[in-house]
Amino acid sequence: MRARLHARYLLFVFLVALIAGAAPLLLRAAETAFAVSLDASQSQPRQVEETTAASLQRDYGHAWRSMAAALEENKSGLLGADFVGVAKEQLTQAIAEQGKSGLKRRYIDHGHQVRVVFYSPDGSAIELHDTVRLEVQLLDGNKIIHSDQGTFHYLALMTPAENSWKVRLLESVSGF
Repeated sequence: MRARLHARYLLFVFLVALIAGAAPLLLRAAETAFAVSLDASQSQPRQVEETTAASLQRDYGHAWRSMAAALEENKSGLLGADFVGVAKEQLTQAIAEQGKSGLKRRYIDHGHQVRVVFYSPDGSAIELHDTVRLEVQLLDGNKIIHSDQGTFHYLALMTPAENSWKVRLLESVSGF
């Protein structure tokens, strides 16, 4: 009986320590979360399968997280494999130019409403229209020198590769 109580106590202490140690990581993850709501109901010329929609939602959100980290840290290596082609070239160039000026950009996400508008018949490309509420901060070191908050529109083209979808094109547009 006493051994069971001792084991429960040790388990409790271990769990409390584990949660306390993970709290800063959980808070940081919440700060950089990019909430993506995906609507694939109107895609043309073919419908998006449920598993594909879930992958798109996951991979598009992940791409935004990696882009935000790369722009805030001025490290194009943080783009990882989420971006390919023109999108990766443009972001790499933007990060290099931003780094030369000594500035950084921080994205604070307030939610993406993404619609799939085109899904190629062969499954090789998907066009997304993203209406996102963002705060974009321009930083000099850790000092915010400009902040812009609003609703922005992006057109994204994603293509499959290995086990995920990659952003091939990400363009800011005036609206849909």
